[in-house]
Amino acid sequence: MVIRSFRLGDYAAITRIWQETGLEQTESESLDALAKQLSWDSELVMVAEEDGEVVGVVVGTIDGTRAYFYRLAVHPAKQGSGIGRLLVEAIENRFRQRGVSQVSIMVNQENTKVLPFYNSLGYKLQKYVTLSKKLSS
Repeated sequence: MVIRSFRLGDYAAITRIWQETGLEQTESESLDALAKQLSWDSELVMVAEEDGEVVGVVVGTIDGTRAYFYRLAVHPAKQGSGIGRLLVEAIENRFRQRGVSQVSIMVNQENTKVLPFYNSLGYKLQKYVTLSKKLSS
């Protein structure tokens, strides 16, 4: 298992993983969001590769001393094998190298099955309400 930074050739594999795990809204939204993150900091888009095949992905971003990761996904056939944990550890290490002191994640409130996984990594449920608004271009 190799955890490494994203390469352009990984795009098809990670969008397939996002589709298969239900994380992709539309292909154009995914491409746009990924392109923006890569332009900000390509080292914070990381993939897990096993036997030459991309089997997992995580995307991180930093805002001062706080960091966030999102779109953590592991190919359904590989879930439960520790790949997600390795990706989280790798992105946390990148954050530490950059002086980050706090990491936050957002989980869809209907996706409660992932909460034990994040709890096992030391993440605690906070009592915040997230509000959002789409801005038209």
